Amino acid sequence: MPFDFQNPYASVRLPGFFRNVVSTSTPLGAQAGLRMLLKGGNAVDAAIAAAAALTVTEPVSNGLGSDAFCILWDGQALHGLNASGPAPAGWSPDYFRRKYGEGPKTPPKRGVDAVTVPGAVAAWTALHARFGKLPFADLLEPAIEAAEGGYGVSPVVHQKWKAGAPELASLPGFAQSFLPSGRVPEVGERFRFPAAARALRAIAETAGEAFYRGEVAAAIVRFVREHGGVLSEQDLAGFQPEWVTPISRDYRGYTLHEIPPNGQGIAALMALGILEQFDLASLPVDSADSQHLQIEAMKLAFADVYRHVSDSRHLQVLPEQMLDDGYLASRARLIDMGRAQTFGAGNLVRGGTVYLTAADESGMMVSFIQSNYMGFGSGCVEPGFGVSLLNRGHGFNLDPASPNVVAPGKRPFHTIIPAFLTQGGRPVMSFGVMGGNMQPQGHMQTLARMLDYGQSPQAACDAPRWRFDQGLDINVEGAMNRQTVAELERRGHRVKTIDDAYQDFGAGQFIWRLEGEGAGYVAASDPRRDGQAVGY
Repeated sequence: MPFDFQNPYASVRLPGFFRNVVSTSTPLGAQAGLRMLLKGGNAVDAAIAAAAALTVTEPVSNGLGSDAFCILWDGQALHGLNASGPAPAGWSPDYFRRKYGEGPKTPPKRGVDAVTVPGAVAAWTALHARFGKLPFADLLEPAIEAAEGGYGVSPVVHQKWKAGAPELASLPGFAQSFLPSGRVPEVGERFRFPAAARALRAIAETAGEAFYRGEVAAAIVRFVREHGGVLSEQDLAGFQPEWVTPISRDYRGYTLHEIPPNGQGIAALMALGILEQFDLASLPVDSADSQHLQIEAMKLAFADVYRHVSDSRHLQVLPEQMLDDGYLASRARLIDMGRAQTFGAGNLVRGGTVYLTAADESGMMVSFIQSNYMGFGSGCVEPGFGVSLLNRGHGFNLDPASPNVVAPGKRPFHTIIPAFLTQGGRPVMSFGVMGGNMQPQGHMQTLARMLDYGQSPQAACDAPRWRFDQGLDINVEGAMNRQTVAELERRGHRVKTIDDAYQDFGAGQFIWRLEGEGAGYVAASDPRRDGQAVGY
């Protein structure tokens, strides 16, 4: 791809060119991965080290109690890993009705009854066992050092910490772990997390066994049960991440790959399949026409995803039906270029997150994402080992007719999605965008900029974004062209301008493989967080 490396957008980032590289949402996370590359490790080693470090250095987005997904190119083939944990065996719609009455449509947003089995640690160990090069314990050293010695809290992390604390302060273990001295750490103040260091050491020494079948597991179960939950030793001990075949769709001569359901990555594939029915490149890149078309395509995709996506073992509609060429063409015909619309699901039935990416000179490329969900997740933190537990249970539905209805051992609808781009069966780019339902929207918007308009990964990363919420509501970044915003409003979009880029518009990391033997990679890192790409 002959990119235009002239960046038309205000940016504090320049693309980096490397033979070995890791790009994450915090400098300390990126440096943890770089340390492994400098020790002779590969991209998987770097990704695991960065992921472990981020549980400490960006606790507002992830922790040891996270879920994770990964897509990686091992030098020869593409592999997918689904490490999202299931519901406890004790969960059912009746369980939640007995505790919370008939009113709620989903399990709680916070608290122990939002906690599913955490999968991130299992993702680290599974990736290492199959593809790692360095000893597993070495990979956790930077995270342990950061937890024991502490680190200065950045302005972005402080902002999210301060925003979440009022809601979460009263939840079990939160204040003890995340409000030292009874308050949120100030910008630049050193935060230490010795409890997490103890857990990381146990995980390192046992290659993850302690977390699922040892002392950390026992502490998690005891903590959840003390506060009224039903997570059991068997729920943790029985969990194994699943190797999966990514689903894909061609777009403009390239192929985008996503993890199959229970994740929402299929939304990006569907939206691009709808966009392919139009000559997007003929429309000016930042014009209202271009943005309107992308917004409407994304709405159509979400209408089906929210209706049909669930655990792959419980799907009523298969991914191939949702990605059918004829079906997506029929959906594209619903778009009216003159006005914004709300869309329902089509007739298909027949009969808070961190992202990181790493690549090495051998050709291995890793796209990895992990999250507690909604910032600090459930808000519950096992205090002895500092395990901040996720709240993915909130992603279930309590309606028995829904394919996403809660059930024992079932995975919930999931928002976090790594992505990978290939061309002709060869690796091109490992990438991802963070932030709830912004993720497939970010995949589509950045790919359209690169593949339709030839913008470089850094320019596509820096460009102002929109985010569809529901109905006719969209949020746009403050840097978006005012004439474009005014025209979107004239067409019926209810536009809200947001300056909080971290939360509303995600943050991405991109590694694009350059053409030519030994040419290396160009890496882009998002200024919406503390992102950094480092390498050599």
